[in-house]
Amino acid sequence: MANDITEGGGNVFADLGLPDAADRQTKTRLAMAVNALIKERGLKQVQAAGVLGVAQSKVSALAHYRLELFSVEKLMSFLNALEHDVEIVIRPSREAVGHTSVRALT
Repeated sequence: MANDITEGGGNVFADLGLPDAADRQTKTRLAMAVNALIKERGLKQVQAAGVLGVAQSKVSALAHYRLELFSVEKLMSFLNALEHDVEIVIRPSREAVGHTSVRALT
């Protein structure tokens, strides 16, 4: 059995050939930040639902990364509800096609 290793391109969703790879990566990184803040605060799902203004079932979906239920904007609003700012920076691309990235500074 050969152990072929292929270096990733920086976006696992694109590497897997999934549609909307940039959006999926953005949502995943935002959800990771939201979930980390919920855990850091020691919030139960019902408590987190109150803070985020959604049903507990939505917090469960978020915790399990079922992100098709959430828009990027909704995930950013969750970060705001958890007392964090979200900055969007627009700059010229170094490549022929621009890309979207998310960095969490917590």
